[in-house]
Amino acid sequence: MSTREGDAPLPTQFDPASIERTTYERWLAAGAFGATASASSRAGGERTPYTIVIPPPNVTDVLHMGHGLNNTVQDVVIRWRRMCGDVALWVPGTDHAGIATQNVVEKALAREGLTRFDLGREAFVARTTAWVDKTGGTILEQLEAIGASCDWSRTAYTLSPELSTAVREAFVQLHERGLVYRGHRVIHWCPRCLTSLSDEEAEHHETSGALYHVFYPLAGADDARAGITIATTRPETILADVAIAVHPADERYRALVGRSVLLPITGREIPVIADEYSDPAFGTGAVKITPAHDANDFEVGVRHGLAMPVVISPAGIMEEVADAEGRVPLEVRSLDRFVARERIVAMLRESGRLLKVEPHAHSVRRCYRCDTVVEPRLSDQWFVRMAPLAEPALAAVRNGEIRILPDRWEAVYVNWMENIRDWNISRQLWWGHRIPVWYCDACGADPIVRRQAPDGCPRCGGAVRQDEDVLDTWFSSWLWPFSTLGWPDENAADLRAFYPTDLLVTAPEILFFWVARMAMAGFAFMGRAPFHSIYLHGTVRDPSHRKMSKSLGNGIDPLDVVRLYGADALRYTVIAGMGMGADLVLDREDLEKSFTPGRNFTTKLWNIARFLLSNVEGSRVVPLAELPSARLTRADRWILDRLNAAIGECDAALGSAKPSGGVWPEADRYAGLRLNEYAEAARRFVWNELADWYVESAKPRLAPDAADGDIARSVLVHVFDQALRLLHPVVPFITETLWQRLPGRRVDDMLAVARWPERADYGGDGAQFELVREAVVALRQARAEYGVAPGAWVDAVLVPESERARETLADDAALIGRLARARVRLEAAGPAGNGAARATHALLSDGSHVAMPLAGAIDVEKECARLGAELAELSEQLTALGTRLASERFVSRAPAHVVEGERTKFRDWTARRDQLARKVASLCGTG
Repeated sequence: MSTREGDAPLPTQFDPASIERTTYERWLAAGAFGATASASSRAGGERTPYTIVIPPPNVTDVLHMGHGLNNTVQDVVIRWRRMCGDVALWVPGTDHAGIATQNVVEKALAREGLTRFDLGREAFVARTTAWVDKTGGTILEQLEAIGASCDWSRTAYTLSPELSTAVREAFVQLHERGLVYRGHRVIHWCPRCLTSLSDEEAEHHETSGALYHVFYPLAGADDARAGITIATTRPETILADVAIAVHPADERYRALVGRSVLLPITGREIPVIADEYSDPAFGTGAVKITPAHDANDFEVGVRHGLAMPVVISPAGIMEEVADAEGRVPLEVRSLDRFVARERIVAMLRESGRLLKVEPHAHSVRRCYRCDTVVEPRLSDQWFVRMAPLAEPALAAVRNGEIRILPDRWEAVYVNWMENIRDWNISRQLWWGHRIPVWYCDACGADPIVRRQAPDGCPRCGGAVRQDEDVLDTWFSSWLWPFSTLGWPDENAADLRAFYPTDLLVTAPEILFFWVARMAMAGFAFMGRAPFHSIYLHGTVRDPSHRKMSKSLGNGIDPLDVVRLYGADALRYTVIAGMGMGADLVLDREDLEKSFTPGRNFTTKLWNIARFLLSNVEGSRVVPLAELPSARLTRADRWILDRLNAAIGECDAALGSAKPSGGVWPEADRYAGLRLNEYAEAARRFVWNELADWYVESAKPRLAPDAADGDIARSVLVHVFDQALRLLHPVVPFITETLWQRLPGRRVDDMLAVARWPERADYGGDGAQFELVREAVVALRQARAEYGVAPGAWVDAVLVPESERARETLADDAALIGRLARARVRLEAAGPAGNGAARATHALLSDGSHVAMPLAGAIDVEKECARLGAELAELSEQLTALGTRLASERFVSRAPAHVVEGERTKFRDWTARRDQLARKVASLCGTG
């Protein structure tokens, strides 16, 4: 079944492993994924640019199903736009992943009995760099296995010299605008990673904890019962309390404001202050103030000029680090904060100061990387002032310059932007972009913010030292849509040709970490949005609806799927199984079941191709455009009409590639990118219409002596060619392989860069073939309904409604008979008398009639007995169910959903009984 000289016949069985690697290498060798800047209309070329930047995976990552889903979506879109003639660029790359990568290397050091401090900063960075150089590109190599058509010549890395230049430029620019500042405030601190975290990196987790009610005696009071009770979830921080706050309007405590209470355990005196932060309705209405260990308390401390002692070390250990007042008793010094909590609770209980402990559900922040409980900690950090940056990015979503799909995430984006807080961007790590700030210890000059390291202090000429911290990893990745294209060089060819990008495909969980920040960065540094569409896909979950993850052990390795079933089976399964924003459910324990849709479809496609190639081999196939349309049969015109319809459905599901005039019109605001609907439209055409109907109808015409075999071959090749083009973005390997074998292909032809199908006028109407299909379907349904043996032939009577129907049914009677295994005859009227009673009847859409006499096809008496028994049983069950629903006792006492379920069942059973009664009446002549 070869179509080109030297081609081996297609094997009987589809073996993905035999084609995928060689196909991918052929694409790479031909530069099929490259995008030339000069071809872009923004750079004077003639083609529209279409750009996607990959969400850069961490250099520590290996491919998992989340990556498989995310990158398949991107690849489907970029292949579609490439075939549409755009200069389609998909920029790949990786993120240096500050915390994650440093953790990996530190764990390796720990196995050697070392810490990073044993190596020193320079040696540690060198070792981490070497590790990244050796293993950091693994995931990008793995993406090739699933067919990712990135322009690999543009592979970016957030810690590369080029992108590091962009990071320094962004920091300095923001500082020059007054949007970067150094602040002394309470931040989120991870005692495991030993670094600060942003609000988004300290994730809320609902926790079942305890609320401790602690009594603070009034200083100098004669009555031991005088004092204030507070409720706290963190008794270990009592040691850093500096005040008790009550609401100014709370009459219970008005007389105590200005007086002092004694701190339990240490006996220090602390003041009672009035502040509206205290909520009279929560707990006792009084709240302890610990400015160094709570962000809200910090604000109270600033307002009242309170001391801010720190009693918990960076590692989460109780230490005397604030002053010499004995804030941390010896009993709890050097204890882990949670061990210290238990010790302090015991001490409070022993002293009688712990009045009660009650269960309390509350939200606790945890590190997004290591899941350690985050510690609020007072420290000096660098911040970005976010409110001015958020304004244009918020407006862009509201006015349609940026759309978010699915649209339910738009409200989440807007809410976060409207309530945005300043971004803590400094991290106490060694791996990452060193903050471009220097200090002079000699003269104490203001921090020196430079793009390049200064030779010395500009004020005194003395030596300078660079800030020890590095920047938050997201500070480099928020520049990704333009730093990867050459910014800050505004004349960079790629920047001019491909910015702004078009589509961002990612997961909802990084909407704030990355997506919103990129929108802000685009306006801040480029003056416009970095993309016009944000596509937030669902999450890959197991059958219990748990998110797949390494920690749960429920994940699926995409490379295992590729080895077992092929990349196309994986790709088809994830695209066909994901609605807009819907989660994708897969079963690690049953990969065969999970990926059956993709495997079955690729197998079907392979078999269609084998049939087609076996029938066109050695024959000259005339291009369809060169054939006179008058020679086309009804079936030919029908399949060409269905091709047009399929192209239209695919185009509608994919939608517009770009907004009109830079803003999405209301009609298109949330339209398009319904990838599962696109995949289904293409599948349905190939499987249900091309294979199941046209190929079956065309088989006699493909015989060597058939009079119009040339027409059938031309139509079949043309339609299959177009079908492969429609399917290529979803299943690129198999479609490329099969397309290259079609007649007329040159050795250097590639489907990856072939034109996307367009609807065409084939000079005729194929609607009449629908009448033929309806007749076949009616007969097949009748056979199935009455249990006619698959190999048995039956009689069939066709009664045309019009002269045109008569002509159609007469011309294709043989085809109807072959496809329905029926002896077909046309009559002016259907069977009469007892023959009419013992026959099935179906009305076609134009009013024509199909009848199938059952005498001789089935044992009528036996079927009547079976149907009668089924009808009697169902009638009996309906009577019992009706009695139950008529019972006031049942309806009033049973749960509402149970009652409604029974009513639904009654309606369904009634419809089935009526259908059975009609069949009995028709077949058996009784009611």
